[in-house]
Amino acid sequence: MIDAYEDPGTPDRRGGARYLWWLVTRQPGRCAAGAMFGSVWMVLLAATPYLMSRAIDEGLGPGDMGAVAAWSGALLAVGVLNAWLGTMRHRTMTRVRMDANFRTVKVVVGQAVRLGSSLSRQTGAGEVVTIGVGDVQTISQSLTVVGPGVGAVVAYLVIAVMLVSISPAIAVVVLLGIPVIVLLVGPLLGRLQGSETEYRERQGVLTARIGDLAGGLRVLGGLGGKGLVADAFRRDSQRLREQGYRVGAVTSWVQALGIGLPTVFLVAVTWMAARLAARGDITVGQLVSVYGFVAMLVRPVSFWVECGYQISRGLVCARRVVGFLRLEPMADTGTRDAPSEPSALFDPESGVRIRPGRLTALVAGHPADATAVLDRLARYAPSSAAWGGTRLDEIALDQVRSRILLADHESDLFAGTLLDMIRPHGGAGNGAASHDEAAGAAPHTAATRKALHTAAAEDIVQALPDGLNSRMTAQARNLSGGQRQRIRLARALLADPEVLLTVEPTSALDAHTEATVAARLREAREGRTTVVTTTSPLVLDHTDTVHFLQDGKVTATGTHHELLDTTPGYRALVARDTEEAVR
Repeated sequence: MIDAYEDPGTPDRRGGARYLWWLVTRQPGRCAAGAMFGSVWMVLLAATPYLMSRAIDEGLGPGDMGAVAAWSGALLAVGVLNAWLGTMRHRTMTRVRMDANFRTVKVVVGQAVRLGSSLSRQTGAGEVVTIGVGDVQTISQSLTVVGPGVGAVVAYLVIAVMLVSISPAIAVVVLLGIPVIVLLVGPLLGRLQGSETEYRERQGVLTARIGDLAGGLRVLGGLGGKGLVADAFRRDSQRLREQGYRVGAVTSWVQALGIGLPTVFLVAVTWMAARLAARGDITVGQLVSVYGFVAMLVRPVSFWVECGYQISRGLVCARRVVGFLRLEPMADTGTRDAPSEPSALFDPESGVRIRPGRLTALVAGHPADATAVLDRLARYAPSSAAWGGTRLDEIALDQVRSRILLADHESDLFAGTLLDMIRPHGGAGNGAASHDEAAGAAPHTAATRKALHTAAAEDIVQALPDGLNSRMTAQARNLSGGQRQRIRLARALLADPEVLLTVEPTSALDAHTEATVAARLREAREGRTTVVTTTSPLVLDHTDTVHFLQDGKVTATGTHHELLDTTPGYRALVARDTEEAVR
């Protein structure tokens, strides 16, 4: 089985079937052993009717009890051997499934790490969770075909050969009848794939909505929107349930036909063999063996149907995994060096120009317009944005990341101590905290205290039982929304980047705290380039330059007070926020 630290290999991303085959080729010895154990185990099951027929014809018929004892002993030996083979088959196939499970988990997690910051921009959290929770398990289960599936084919051929020696007519009926039964189930498997695909897609959407609800339940409750979202979630859940019923209906027919059709076939072949025995064309022992062979064929046919069912579902899930693995992170096409000194950032699409060393605000009636500008200026979205006259996509990506930091107000907070949560571990910034660590400073450095002070987050540290060493949950769920926002801001400030781009850094704060953060932010970032997206006059009053965006384009630029006097649209937007702050 794959080791936790072993390289899982390069997956085949050309399609779902090729991915499943790649999982098989990653463990050829184990898959071959599973096929061998499954084949011998199932062939020996077919040997049981043959041994019984010999005991009847050579022992019970002539009255030779020695022959009866000999054949009975052989039957016992085969049963004991088959019990051991069944155990080994099950163990081997369990290892095959677990290897496929862990290997898929590793390639999915590796791909998520590889995509990095572009992951959330290319796929939803619900899709990733659905792959990790459900699809991985289904994919691994579909590899059952390499064990019992192969064994069922081998047993079918062996039984066909045995039946030829008894009655060619019965052999022909069995050879033609069993494939017909399998083919009858085929259309249902195709329909199952379609239903299963739609079900998985709906499941991914609903999983994403669950995550959004968990993260924003407190805010929804405060805004009075909890009931509306709950109603929408209830409707989506009902649609998912109805789709699940459709998948279950097809599945039930597949399983019913997998057992029912072979049983009907068994009745027909037994009737045919009984007529041959009545005419004396075959012996009583051969009649027993024919019945045993055909009854035993019920199991291979059931395995084939089960394997078809599992492979059908596995293909659906494998296609989803392959689709995820095909996502590509933002390509580093840049070969030029970044400006050697602080320089202006320019976004031609919006007309936003960020002068170096200044505190600039982007104000937009639709916050997404301002966020899109920052995505382009931080090179998280394709654009012709330039830095110091050089297109950002022509500059080496590592240089962009080391000097420009985009601080999203919803960025992830990882579990650990509070100090680990805010301490930068690489990325943008000249590394004030890193300098402290390199000098062997204590964890409670001056840079850390300064960042917490600027973000007005000192009270958070003081309220925790162990201060900066207090354990925090993932996304800091044990803090309020405003506290999390201040922690995120402190983390960005501690990184100390040359260019800091922040998305709504004070949107969840009360008026007093917001004014405090705005004043301290200007002082802490004096002489360095800082951009904020906001409509809060408490923040705008401390900025050097404000760009007012309408439909994603700059329509006015100036100081906060200049725009209040000259731009009615800006005044109406900001005055609305002022009234809300007063209320």
